[in-house]
Amino acid sequence: MHSARRFISTPQRRPVPVPKPRRGWGRATRRVGTARAPQPVLVVGCVLAVVWAGSFLRAGGTGDVAFPPQLEPADRVAGYVARLLINETPFPGERGWVSEADTRAAMLSILWVLHNRIHSIPSGYRQEQIAAVRARDIVDVITAGGEKGQCDGFYRNRSGQFVAEPRVHERIDNLVRLASQGTPGRFARLINYAQGLASAYVKTGIDGADRFANLRRVGKVEVTGRAYAWMADRDYYNPGGNFVKIPNDKDGALGANRFFTLRRVTP
Repeated sequence: MHSARRFISTPQRRPVPVPKPRRGWGRATRRVGTARAPQPVLVVGCVLAVVWAGSFLRAGGTGDVAFPPQLEPADRVAGYVARLLINETPFPGERGWVSEADTRAAMLSILWVLHNRIHSIPSGYRQEQIAAVRARDIVDVITAGGEKGQCDGFYRNRSGQFVAEPRVHERIDNLVRLASQGTPGRFARLINYAQGLASAYVKTGIDGADRFANLRRVGKVEVTGRAYAWMADRDYYNPGGNFVKIPNDKDGALGANRFFTLRRVTP
């Protein structure tokens, strides 16, 4: 679920410097795991959050926008999850960008993957097979496997603090900078949306439905419903094992990511 990121454009009228594409911005560029019903599995997944109130609010096309956008501190759960959601999805001008709605849908679906790895383990599977860890905490699911684990670039350091690689902060800081220029636009709305999702999750739960919850069949394969992994949407990326690729006609491709459900097994 992580891959090299793209050039970033700006929604403002004035030209601003854009970063060079950096390897590892975002989704997985390698196989992250395999879900086989009695063998342990490694997978990919991560989440994002809500923005603090900015200096003022302006009405935008999708509701009020905190401007300039501000993320919660990275050492808080809501801020950490928000950064993951942003890091895993494309912004305007980046490779894989389709629309604001598409990136929002990807953020929400990624958050559901993380949640499902904790609270919706299907019959016949163990959490360790799906999430590579036994945990009840979203940060533990994100950081499972270390620096090059489930969510590339998100891990716990030797002191047990949840942290992210410098490249992650560099890209996100640049996005926030672009979003803070001119008038509120798509950049600001997306950052606010990510922070909002994360903050709501920490306080009350996910704000939005799981689009894959009622999925029961992919082609001739019976599946469990819900998504349990995501990776960069490339044909050569696949978690393998009992993970089943959700096709385009089931909205399986969102925000340059491909989502995967699980094959239904008999306990």
